[in-house]
Amino acid sequence: MTSERECFVYIVLPGTTEFVTAARFKMTKTRDGVSIGEFVYGKNYLARPDAVEFDPIELRFGPTEYKTIRMQGFFGAIRDSMPDFWGRRVIERHASRVGFDEFDYLMLGPDDRAGALGFGLNAEPPMPRREFNRTLDLESLQNMADAIINNDVTRFENHADIHQVQELLLEGTSMGGARPKAVIEDNNSLWIAKFSSPQDQWNQPRVELAFLNMAKMCGLQVAESKIISVSGKDVLLVRRFDRDKSDAGYRRYRMVSALTLLKSDDSPTARENWSYLSLADEIRRCSAKPTMDLRELFGRMCFNAIVSNLDDHPRNHAILAKEKNWRLSPAYDLTPTPVFAQDSRFLAMTCGTYGRLARKENLLTCHGRFLLSREDAEFIIDNIVETVRHEWVSCLRRAGVCEKDCITISRAFIYDGFFLPII
Repeated sequence: MTSERECFVYIVLPGTTEFVTAARFKMTKTRDGVSIGEFVYGKNYLARPDAVEFDPIELRFGPTEYKTIRMQGFFGAIRDSMPDFWGRRVIERHASRVGFDEFDYLMLGPDDRAGALGFGLNAEPPMPRREFNRTLDLESLQNMADAIINNDVTRFENHADIHQVQELLLEGTSMGGARPKAVIEDNNSLWIAKFSSPQDQWNQPRVELAFLNMAKMCGLQVAESKIISVSGKDVLLVRRFDRDKSDAGYRRYRMVSALTLLKSDDSPTARENWSYLSLADEIRRCSAKPTMDLRELFGRMCFNAIVSNLDDHPRNHAILAKEKNWRLSPAYDLTPTPVFAQDSRFLAMTCGTYGRLARKENLLTCHGRFLLSREDAEFIIDNIVETVRHEWVSCLRRAGVCEKDCITISRAFIYDGFFLPII
């Protein structure tokens, strides 16, 4: 016996703020348990002069009926719009039932998910959300996040505003990552509020702020960020680069992850295909300015190796389309992994001929894939090394990182093995 579920897919087109109906997505599960995803752009959408593709790699613009059995039948651009690990925890706590499949998570995701897509059961798209969380909501959101982490939401049952708080927290749950977060509006911009967690080994909001600032000092393009303290706890605000305020509302920009560009997923076997080199090839094909974007990508790869950001998986890289053309998005989710190994450390993605090995010699082996000469590639690495070497302490302290956390994190920077030859 087979089962079918389907929905309409909406999009906010460049320069606009309202959803239009663009496509249909259907999921069929066969009797032997295989999930088949089917996608087709609508005829009316195809006829629009301002219509755009959902992504440059898989769901290309045209009348083609797309099908896939990869990733349980979900195309990459659709998967990128789905709730992440944290978002799923919130949905499970918010819903009045148990047992969700992937299609449920797609439909229960927030209106303000990442990128420009929306999903629904009606041919007529919904109106975009007009009201957003404010900084004054942060204390309630932090308390609810703590309760979800501690599996203790029952203590909120006597509060009249529990459902309102849960609704606020649900927004922004497709923004990537497993950390507790929500979306708030501040100073005419939308920000991802990233909360602290009892499991943090250090003051995560301030450390992440320092790493974003450090990357910027190294000449890299990063998301704007700032710290707000709420009831004695620090909250990191990262400005959403897939939204811009206009008189008519917020413009939404298409965004797809590197995971989608690589046609990959999060499974252990798929991780063998995670590669900066392959990502560079795809960006070279789809970027409106490949030379600039590949130089930037190479710099980020080197920065991650130099500061031991070893969780640099493909969900932490993305391309963005504010108009019709695609560009590499600003960097985000930069955090250290201060392991004790001093001879060899490994990135999450292949970074050279010798695999994931985070050494200078390995980073230089495939400079041509980034449209760089060896001299240019070596200059980029040396500049980042010198900047990090001279600035990491002051950068952490300016971000308000305490002495104890600075000492804990210190072994992340420029580990000895980075300069060793590969024999």
